[in-house]
Amino acid sequence: MAATVGAGLFAALFAVFIVQVVARFVFNRPLPWTDEAAVILYVWVILWSAALIVPEREHVAFDLVWNMASRRAQKYMRAFGLIAVGGLAAWAIPASLDFARFMAREGSPVLGLPLVWLFVPFVLLLAALVIRCFIGLLGLFKKNR
Repeated sequence: MAATVGAGLFAALFAVFIVQVVARFVFNRPLPWTDEAAVILYVWVILWSAALIVPEREHVAFDLVWNMASRRAQKYMRAFGLIAVGGLAAWAIPASLDFARFMAREGSPVLGLPLVWLFVPFVLLLAALVIRCFIGLLGLFKKNR
């Protein structure tokens, strides 16, 4: 389901981009709403995909120290990383949600969309990080048994 929504968002972004190019270069009539729609859809595609579609192993990782560490050290490093990322994401959720609600009274310049719709996917990403880190910690503890 999440992948279908992600594909739909990307298709909408691609369609807006095509409309933008055709309007600007074929008809010499740039449409201001296409720029704004493309930015909003781009933010949604990236954050939606990072939160719900892309598995953890596919995210960017710097593993030079990780590869040199022993298995035991890797477990401690993973636990520390999961606690740090999950904890920081959980800590950021209330303030991010508050900011998103605050931005609901502001509208985008051209389309007039409440800006809450631009910031909600970030809160979704934070919540997904907390859940992923919690599940990762549970998996780490189950492996130790």
